Amino acid sequence: MPPPADIVKVAIEWPGAYPKLMEIDQKKPLSAIIKEVCDGWSLANHEYFALQHADSSNFYITEKNRNEIKNGTILRLTTSPAQNAHQLHERIQSSSMDAKLEALKDLASLSRDVTFAQEFINLDGISLLTQMVESGTERYQKLQKIMKPCFGDMLSFTLTAFVELMDHGIVSWDTFSVAFIKKIASFVNKSAIDVSILQRSLAILESMVLNSHDLYQKVAQEITIGQLIPHLQGTDQEIQTYTIAVINALFLKAPDEKRQEMANILAQKQLRSIILTHVIRAQRAINNEMAHQLYVLQVLTFNLLEDRMMTKMDPQDQAQRDIIFELRRIAFDAESEPNNSSGSMEKRKSMYTRDYKKLGFIVMSHSHHPLCRRPYNTSR
Repeated sequence: MPPPADIVKVAIEWPGAYPKLMEIDQKKPLSAIIKEVCDGWSLANHEYFALQHADSSNFYITEKNRNEIKNGTILRLTTSPAQNAHQLHERIQSSSMDAKLEALKDLASLSRDVTFAQEFINLDGISLLTQMVESGTERYQKLQKIMKPCFGDMLSFTLTAFVELMDHGIVSWDTFSVAFIKKIASFVNKSAIDVSILQRSLAILESMVLNSHDLYQKVAQEITIGQLIPHLQGTDQEIQTYTIAVINALFLKAPDEKRQEMANILAQKQLRSIILTHVIRAQRAINNEMAHQLYVLQVLTFNLLEDRMMTKMDPQDQAQRDIIFELRRIAFDAESEPNNSSGSMEKRKSMYTRDYKKLGFIVMSHSHHPLCRRPYNTSR
């Protein structure tokens, strides 16, 4: 006879002890189940403990997600999210560089879990991390030569934890200072910096721009497309992807006059050649995210041409007509034309109509002239 639907059979681990095989009644409060597990190992203060998945996610089990537990799941008894948050909040402020580094590494991993993230944020943990980023460089500047790898790792884990915490959408992006924005931008503007720091800094800038109009203005003052271009010339596709994502974000949030200015920069042959050479024609496959960002960039650029595309030509303007006729001649190698007999005139008109439609023009059949509207304004 199969077990009741509310009963799941799991294994529960605890460091230094043999795993327990246990049946969990999903109707019982989670706190009662945790107390039962703690009692089995003679652990007091069960309120300081919690269950989490023993797989790579390490996510905490809560009343909201407990129904995701399946038969055969391996769980781990561990410190509660609140306790863990308090401990890490203290550990990342340690005067020992090794202890601080280990704490930041743990924080970067645990921050992916929204349950832990909420507890850490409740301790004003985001503000602590931003203060560490703002002051960290100066604080350890004298030690940087002898502990550069350690410093780079600490900054990388700090930024990783920050990104993970902000991704939960608990804290508004509008709360950050200009000093923090300048510091993140400085990491992007450096010619030589750790790849993980650069990647996370680009991710932070993209989120700032997309999630706050005020932050867009501040970021736009610190970062230009020209400063981002060198990151497209590297070999790391993830860095290239985040770089194009930042360009897209700046493009998307820019006011109309600024957007046209950015479009003019993007239209320059040098930048197009860099993207073509180092991104599209690089000796590796383009991943899905890169393909998406390139598509977004293309759409944003083409959208700026819509007004020009829909501009009607002036049939009385001979210069415009000459340009259009020359375009057709080049496109279809139309050196010879039929003679001027009445039959040939109709044939030529039909041929013109067909060719201009192929070029994307809208041909107005009621017009005396073969076309009145064009895909862009060639007189500009």
